[in-house]
Amino acid sequence: MRTQVGIIGAGPAGLLLARLLQARGVDCVVLEARDRAYVEGRIRAGLLEQGSVDTLTEAGVAERLHREGLAHDGLELRFEGENHRIDLAAITGKRVTIYGQQEVVKDLIAQRLADGLPLIFEAEGVAVHDIASTRPSITWRENGTARRLECDIIAGCDGFHGICRAAIPAADLTIFDRIYPFAWLGILAEAAPASHELIYARHADGFALATMRSESLSRMYVQCAPDEDLAQWSDARIWDALHRRLARTGLPSQVNEGRIIQKGVTAMRSFVAEPMRFGRLFLAGDAAHIVPPTGAKGMNLAIADVRILAAALAAFFAGRGEALMDDYSRLCLERIWKVQRFSWWMTQMLHRGDMNDGFEHRVQVAELRYLCGSDAARATLAENYVGLPYAM
Repeated sequence: MRTQVGIIGAGPAGLLLARLLQARGVDCVVLEARDRAYVEGRIRAGLLEQGSVDTLTEAGVAERLHREGLAHDGLELRFEGENHRIDLAAITGKRVTIYGQQEVVKDLIAQRLADGLPLIFEAEGVAVHDIASTRPSITWRENGTARRLECDIIAGCDGFHGICRAAIPAADLTIFDRIYPFAWLGILAEAAPASHELIYARHADGFALATMRSESLSRMYVQCAPDEDLAQWSDARIWDALHRRLARTGLPSQVNEGRIIQKGVTAMRSFVAEPMRFGRLFLAGDAAHIVPPTGAKGMNLAIADVRILAAALAAFFAGRGEALMDDYSRLCLERIWKVQRFSWWMTQMLHRGDMNDGFEHRVQVAELRYLCGSDAARATLAENYVGLPYAM
């Protein structure tokens, strides 16, 4: 097989890149190691920045998003039993939208298949070759048959555990990594959301978050240990923790209980690989960076990456040279590190690193009081939360 761009990974980064390249007349093939049911069923992040919604709309894959997505004009910060609302729309003129990552993936897959464009699931043993040359290739097995794809460019959109970043010589990558001493125990429950907007709670027992997937499905989290044993968390214990950590002084609980249909522990880490290009291999999305979920930035960063990559590759194939490809990593990393800073800041402000540290407790409360009482501080949070301007 022969194509212009070989894309490894059928997550939001790979599929949206394929869609953006299609609109620019660039041919590509998308390869995915998992089957379609797995890719469409894995539950991931669910908050889209205004720019991400606009990008998906411009790409022609947002009809269902606009019909079913839940638009939010603000968020709530809760600490010391008090509730403080940050009015994102009033401060920035923008909003965020709740729409699951798996729903974005479903929409992109459906569109690509409807367009009759190559999307190969269950590609086994995917490997990249000659990435430092001008004619790289990808090999894999499909239904037991060895296959080879020759291309001009390879886009590694295969996630944190994928094969693309590992294919770059270690001497040519600089890795920045921070693993946090806590995690999130998350549930998906058949219950009405606690609020029509997200609630971020800082409590003496640890962080809690109340969000949603729909008007009848709640997604909620409590801070826990990285090696937490789920068997020790009965449904009753989870609900008790949520009621307590999301409580408002003197008011009844907003938490609505229901049947828990999913339960799991999410690790917390910050990770960046620099640069995001080696020869004709480009990294995008989780293959290049991970952010703690507190800032809700993972999928949004992937979308920002592929906006730049699509423009760079389109310019290259239109005969306008490699200048934008050469600048791809720098442009992406400028945004990535700003988002890393914001996600780290939100994480350290709302989580208990040491439950016995009274100094930490008082500093966090003081920071939250300053944030909620200062127009400038609220504007900083709001501008970052709805999404920073795109580089291009």
